[in-house]
Amino acid sequence: MALRLVQVNFKARDEVALGRFWADALGWGVASEEPGVTNVEPLGFTWPDPTAVCVDVVVVPDPETVRYRVHLDLATTSAAHQAELVGRLMDLGATRVDVGQGDVRWTVLADPEGNVFCVLEPREIYRDTGPIAAVVVDCADPRAMARFWSEATDWALHEVSDDHARLRSAKGVGPYLLFRRTPGARTWWSRAHLDLKPYAGDDQAAEVARLESLGAAVVDVGQGDVSWRCLADPEGNEFCVLAPG
Repeated sequence: MALRLVQVNFKARDEVALGRFWADALGWGVASEEPGVTNVEPLGFTWPDPTAVCVDVVVVPDPETVRYRVHLDLATTSAAHQAELVGRLMDLGATRVDVGQGDVRWTVLADPEGNVFCVLEPREIYRDTGPIAAVVVDCADPRAMARFWSEATDWALHEVSDDHARLRSAKGVGPYLLFRRTPGARTWWSRAHLDLKPYAGDDQAAEVARLESLGAAVVDVGQGDVSWRCLADPEGNEFCVLAPG
């Protein structure tokens, strides 16, 4: 039994506009499975596939109440590419933001609804990830997060220290899942969380019970009667377990 990290879910006031921003930012396409949801994924992509972690943008009445600890790091291949990408993203509606990063080689931006993300300088480790280098989760204890998430998912642990832990699909493709030690409360907004999906034929309830045995907790975020289950990892980061398939 294992779960796949299949998408990052953004809450939005205008899911169509925000979905279009991220599609243009990543060079991907958009689709919609139902009203109020915009799916952003590579062109010609058959979901789910570990070569990409997709973006799902969902309209909610008041996204300002959401403060998750997840953001995206975007990959670049050269200094020129980084500068070009930052300029293009700003033309699309992104803005530069200061979250206390100081003098760093990456660029910190916010999308049109204020979600912070980073455009990284070229890094060899991210040369084959696609446009998303890493899905980053702020945490207090990367080692503990690595233990939980490597058992919760079918992703392999690549690196772990007191400051960060890095996981990736066991197939060695797609972006990394990076747990970064960030003491104290986050001071900036993010409305993104992780969505996991069981394999076809697996039992969602059994997967939820397994996650609880690993230290997760079932949570009620006002989701009502839905096909997915909402949980929180041992540090309280909320995520969803979708229906198998």
